[in-house]
Amino acid sequence: MSQATAIIVGASSLVSREIAKQLAEQGVELALLAQDTESLKEFSQSLPTQVSLHELAIERPKDIIATLESIWQQLGGAHLVIVNTGLNGYDASLPWQLEQDIITVNVQGYSAICNTAFRLFVDQGYGQLAAINSIAGLRGGPSVAYHASKAYASSYLEGLSMHAQRLKLPITISDLQLGLLDKAAMQQSRLWLSPPHEVARQALKAMQKGKRRAYITKRWRLVAWLTKLLPEFIYNTRHWRTKEERKAARAAKKAQ
Repeated sequence: MSQATAIIVGASSLVSREIAKQLAEQGVELALLAQDTESLKEFSQSLPTQVSLHELAIERPKDIIATLESIWQQLGGAHLVIVNTGLNGYDASLPWQLEQDIITVNVQGYSAICNTAFRLFVDQGYGQLAAINSIAGLRGGPSVAYHASKAYASSYLEGLSMHAQRLKLPITISDLQLGLLDKAAMQQSRLWLSPPHEVARQALKAMQKGKRRAYITKRWRLVAWLTKLLPEFIYNTRHWRTKEERKAARAAKKAQ
């Protein structure tokens, strides 16, 4: 391959689009995978590089594997594979269907993507696999399957990294731990919510440095550190109460 090439799996999110845009500006050829390719057509045509769009059947691992292998042949290989797939949801009654859907996407589909990309890199002899994960995987949480799936995702990457070392191959595995951006957005927190272009910039910088694990954005390292250290009784109280519930509790105390 004379030109740098990258495959982005889960290319429809704002962060994925910004990563694609910044890679395109560097002249990297792109293959974008999304469940709704129609939504990416106009965006892909605006990029200053060669771009191909491919359907992502995230709930069907065999189809994912076949699609990645086909794209690999079309490109003649790839230097970088970025995985940004994930499903989240919360229902206090914990219905099994929601849990099953999250596991299907975040564990089964994710594993099929990472496993296939790693195998293709082994055959090629080099490459970089980077996954957009979340600090939600550091501990359990109210969205039970989601938190557990992110812990699984991080552990899976660590295993692939160990395997690459045993094979003595220059395959870089990067675990990009995003902060709780959805929560920050809902709470309209300017301190913790960074614009997509900054999230993408820091993610790409971490990839370029070959970071094994990076917190995106950097300020979330503090939250990750505190999350690990908090005793369970404090973590549970902090985690399960919403912002509105905490406000209501404080108001009730003042009224007494």
